[in-house]
Amino acid sequence: MECTLNSWLFAGAAAILVGLSKTGMPGVAIPAIWLMVEAFEGDAKLSVGAILPMLLVADVFAVAYYRRHAQWDRLWRLFPYVLLGMAPALLILRQTNGEGLRPLLGGLILALLALEVGRKWFGWENMPAAWWFVVATGALAGFGTALGNAAGPVMSIYLIATGLPKQQFMGTAAWFFLIVNAAKVPPFWSLGMITPTTLAFDLRLAPVVVVGSVLGILLLPVIPQRFFNILVLVLAGIAGVRLLT
Repeated sequence: MECTLNSWLFAGAAAILVGLSKTGMPGVAIPAIWLMVEAFEGDAKLSVGAILPMLLVADVFAVAYYRRHAQWDRLWRLFPYVLLGMAPALLILRQTNGEGLRPLLGGLILALLALEVGRKWFGWENMPAAWWFVVATGALAGFGTALGNAAGPVMSIYLIATGLPKQQFMGTAAWFFLIVNAAKVPPFWSLGMITPTTLAFDLRLAPVVVVGSVLGILLLPVIPQRFFNILVLVLAGIAGVRLLT
């Protein structure tokens, strides 16, 4: 890729948002995905691979800070279904750039969001423990993360639905994405989505990711729990609508 000034500006903004999303404001990584597409001049498939090392830098930072707050019982039941969702997405990536599936992913995110709103409205307090909810969330998260690093809104809805406070939300999400994103490196490399050139590009942006992560840590304590919950759901909704367009 040719690194123009615009490429660096778009990618730098994406790096800030990636760091911020992992430690303070879940959901803002979705705009980062759009910015990386712009940085790579519309090559969506390569941009998905290029942003993965940035996500991993932020994941490591988030785990280091929030690791004690993880709720592992929320994760162990998800992982088998995450793998189930990743498998078809990786097969699709071998055949396409994945752009044609953006509307489907957006529709599914909005469906989950509607389900969460209905749960709150009608008082369906046992829904997050239902087997079908766990299966659907895990499979969709796996599909979304493999196809376009777009599992954030799905996991946000799931963790909010299980009633986790802010710190436990961040710690559980941090471990989930560190494990899942690390698992994606070999297949992304084999598909040519991560290259020596994109790695060199990411290495220069790693300090910017760290700056975004520090900003997130500073912001999280001052965000009220109710506002945090609403913000997470609103950002998930925006992501779903954006994927539909």
